Amino acid sequence: MNVKFVFKYLTLFIFIFSCSQKEEQISVLKQNNLELQMIETYKDAYKEFERGDVIYAGKKFAEAELLYPQSIWAPRAVLMSAYGYFSQGYYSDAINDLERFLKKYKNHPHTSYAYYLLALCHYDQIIDEKKDFNEIIKSKKYFQYIVKNYPKTEYALDSSYKLEYITEITASKEMYLARYYVQREKWIPAINRFKIVVNNYDTTIYVEEALHRLVELHYKLGLIDEAKKYASLLGYNYQSSKWYEASYRIVNKDYSKNKVKKKDDRDTILKKFKNLFK
Repeated sequence: MNVKFVFKYLTLFIFIFSCSQKEEQISVLKQNNLELQMIETYKDAYKEFERGDVIYAGKKFAEAELLYPQSIWAPRAVLMSAYGYFSQGYYSDAINDLERFLKKYKNHPHTSYAYYLLALCHYDQIIDEKKDFNEIIKSKKYFQYIVKNYPKTEYALDSSYKLEYITEITASKEMYLARYYVQREKWIPAINRFKIVVNNYDTTIYVEEALHRLVELHYKLGLIDEAKKYASLLGYNYQSSKWYEASYRIVNKDYSKNKVKKKDDRDTILKKFKNLFK
């Protein structure tokens, strides 16, 4: 009785084990087959990409990823799709791919590249600082993230250069708004905008004009001491600037007379010098 039971149990175990092995072999075959299909689809997508048909290539790259998302080729397919869209100016499609990549393939070796390409997608859409401020803010955010989190990569250096330009165009926008208020004789909002440029964008090319406008507006409002304060600041940092000369004319009404007098003195000296050779 015991022998029959053991025999039945052993037979059942062999049957189950045999089925398990077959299922495992089928699973491996299916897995290998899927990976081969995925690689072939990836190759087809890459051929279309090289031909310049990025729309069809993007669809094929997406298909390759779906076939076998566990493969090392899956995240590469997403990045290739994103780059293809980016290269032809399909920024929305590229951004969708990159955001999905960063969410789905966290800690991937090419994460820094994904952030850099994402920053460029927003950066390349900046045409007019007065209209594209949302793109300015987003590109700045991603470039700063790269510099902070991937400082030793090649993307960090270029991100730093891009951030300098973004600072310039942001200051330009503030100057545009300040001039807008000046034209409408809204002096206080204009002063506040010029102060933003002086306080937050003092490394840009706009700081000299902003200081001069602060001299001009404060003098107009009768705030002479404030006007002189900004004139001194402008003179200390940019004495050779045309804006300093313009500010000096405002706070020193004798400037023109003194300039003429100096010119006369110079002419007199030249005449005396010429007389030596008569």
